[in-house]
Amino acid sequence: MKTILCAGAIAIWATTAVAHSPLDGTTPANGSIVSEMPVEVLMDFKGDIRLTRVTLSHADSRAVNVDLGGQKTFAQEFALPMQDMGPGSYVVEWRGLGADGHALNGTFNFTVKQ
Repeated sequence: MKTILCAGAIAIWATTAVAHSPLDGTTPANGSIVSEMPVEVLMDFKGDIRLTRVTLSHADSRAVNVDLGGQKTFAQEFALPMQDMGPGSYVVEWRGLGADGHALNGTFNFTVKQ
């Protein structure tokens, strides 16, 4: 009986884990060092998502909202314009809604070398 319950719990957990659309990769890559500020940041998700908010912060400065271009549809790939705030560390924080209805969020960072 324990084996059946354990197998059922694992199956439910696996189904839930697959239902989400996590961030699969970014350009620039998370933690990378680049020689100049990219004009845009590329975000690639494992499933469809609708971005609802993306902010960009640099060093100790206040975060600024990234223009989502009126994006209202679900997609797996996004190219978002970046604002050059000079050399240093940048943090991109994002929020979205997966096609499965789950709220998603995360961050990634990169450094622009002087």
